Amino acid sequence: MKAGAIGLFDSGYGGLTVLSEIKTLMPRYDFIYLGDNARAPYGNRSFERVHEFTLQAVEWLFSKGCHLVILACNTASAKALRSIQQIDLPKLDPERRVLGVIRPTAEQIIHHTRSGHVGILGTEGTIQSRSYEMEIGKLHPGLTVSGEACPMWVPLVENREFDKAGADYFVEQHIHRLLERDPQIDAIILGCTHYPLLLDKIRQHLPQGIHAIPQGRQVAESLLDYLYRHPEMESKCTKGGIVRYFTTDAPEKFNQMASLFLNEPITAQKATLERIK
Repeated sequence: MKAGAIGLFDSGYGGLTVLSEIKTLMPRYDFIYLGDNARAPYGNRSFERVHEFTLQAVEWLFSKGCHLVILACNTASAKALRSIQQIDLPKLDPERRVLGVIRPTAEQIIHHTRSGHVGILGTEGTIQSRSYEMEIGKLHPGLTVSGEACPMWVPLVENREFDKAGADYFVEQHIHRLLERDPQIDAIILGCTHYPLLLDKIRQHLPQGIHAIPQGRQVAESLLDYLYRHPEMESKCTKGGIVRYFTTDAPEKFNQMASLFLNEPITAQKATLERIK
């Protein structure tokens, strides 16, 4: 079977923060990034709709030759990953793999907390799914996990307001609510891949001794380890150092926003995802 690039999917731009870390750790590999910007955000959509859209994206990336796809989106990982892995993949191609961002983050959180109390900041969909609580509970049953939905944070990032004064109100509000729920929290997972762009604001409003943890590095290290443990999949990944970008919305708009996430100019192409009948 012909080797191909590693695929990364996000509902919008946030997955670029994950891609950036993966590229740093794995510069020789080829990647295809797909953003479903035309239908973003996914955070307040139903489980059924997120599964439908995510499966379309996975099938599209498979059609581009990807044998391994990373759902670089917490909402897609929370609402669609399990169904895709257990129900869809055996029918589509049991030799291909789809991975998410929640488990790698959950695995590493034990190294970031001394109190044993962990917070999650995420979209409504991610928090309502309780995916982090369940995953951390399986891996580290002694930890206490509390979540806080931040519905305005993704719009702040995607409307380029993340570094403006108006963002402070929304950042402070949700941090306060989370810490009011559990004052013993000393580590907070940024459970949305958009949130690293708000990291400076988040750190400004965090009390001393509480750490905010972006996901990109954890996901990148987990992916590298996965390929080491699965040489049969590693051999199906091409290595030319090439990254291609696709969006379901206007490429020109994507190019402008993506440069904020990656700190480099990129040129995206238009992708069309067929609606599943």
